[in-house]
Amino acid sequence: MLTLKAFEEATEVVSKVAIETKLIYSNYLSEQTGNKIYLKPENLQITGAYKLRGAYYKISTLTDEERKKGLVTASAGNHAQGVAYAAKAYGCKATIVMPTTTPLMKVDRTKSYGAEVVLYGNVYDEAAAYAAKLSEENGYTFIHPFDDPAVATGQGTIAMEIIKELPLVDYILVPVGGGGLATGVSTLAKLLNPKIKVIGVEPAGANCLQESLKNGKVTTLDSVSTIADGTAVKTPGTKIFPYLQKGLDDVITVSDDELIVSFLDLVENHKLIVENSGLLTVAALKHIDVKDKKIVSILSGGNMDIITMSSVVQLGLIKRDRIFTVSVLLPDKPGELVRVASIIANEQGNVIKLEHNQFVSTNRTAAVELKITIEAFGTEHKKSIVKSLKNEGYNPKLITVQM
Repeated sequence: MLTLKAFEEATEVVSKVAIETKLIYSNYLSEQTGNKIYLKPENLQITGAYKLRGAYYKISTLTDEERKKGLVTASAGNHAQGVAYAAKAYGCKATIVMPTTTPLMKVDRTKSYGAEVVLYGNVYDEAAAYAAKLSEENGYTFIHPFDDPAVATGQGTIAMEIIKELPLVDYILVPVGGGGLATGVSTLAKLLNPKIKVIGVEPAGANCLQESLKNGKVTTLDSVSTIADGTAVKTPGTKIFPYLQKGLDDVITVSDDELIVSFLDLVENHKLIVENSGLLTVAALKHIDVKDKKIVSILSGGNMDIITMSSVVQLGLIKRDRIFTVSVLLPDKPGELVRVASIIANEQGNVIKLEHNQFVSTNRTAAVELKITIEAFGTEHKKSIVKSLKNEGYNPKLITVQM
């Protein structure tokens, strides 16, 4: 179980289907943090996430009879695609139970690999319970998303690639949902070099591992709430928990707001699309109080649907003060709107929306309200625009952006 020999075997097996994702050095994040930051882009993996590694290795350890029975699993996306792809490679049937809330893109992509998809339940836990029922009723071999040492061993091949490419790595940051990836990465990293620090990163609204480690036992959260749906897990794996206790040096959490701005950082500076769970380790960089260290952030996946992507971009622009809305009162007379627009234009601001309300006062000639949504370069530019409006006699009030 999770021995160096097993990891070496897994690396050889996984190499048959998985891409060896090369590290990307980030000048931007390095300058921001004072460290040497490298990205491990598993979002560029064949199925868009690291899950293929664990699924394929697990299936390789099964007997021919176990494969012939057919496979079953539950997943909201990445593990589903990993099992479906691996099952197709091995020529065996796969049934994937996905929550009814799963984005259509992930459902269709899983089907494209030849798997049968069953939609059941509103959350992963309900889908998993149904998958277990199907396994019992039909004799299918269940492939757990994370609580399986063989699956964790397959995920750990990421650490083998990292250390092969960057032998003197100081820190590895790994996203945590159920703990399979963190188990494999931390265990192998410590086997190869005990000096490497491995830090798990969870969403603040789904910190089941952090609570479990604090309590010294596997702990189930009452509820989870995070935009990082791939790591929205209530209970970490019980079989792998001892490895997590031993291998991880710390577990930290980040907020959803931090994930949103991290998405913009990677899109703008590296042209990478990374899903919210994969962004955990990027957001965590600001929480690591070290300097001049070589740090690898594992980007666990990039399977994000377009609607979610557009929402994250919009929110990110707002949080970065690249889009903001002000409300000003002005007399209802010709030329006032042009005057306001000219002030903004002179400051190189770009008006993207106007809302004129003539009924804010009973005396229209005294005051009407103008809500202006403006595109800016950032916080300082925003302040400059607001200051100019104020200097010209308007009393701008910042209000919530309504897109």
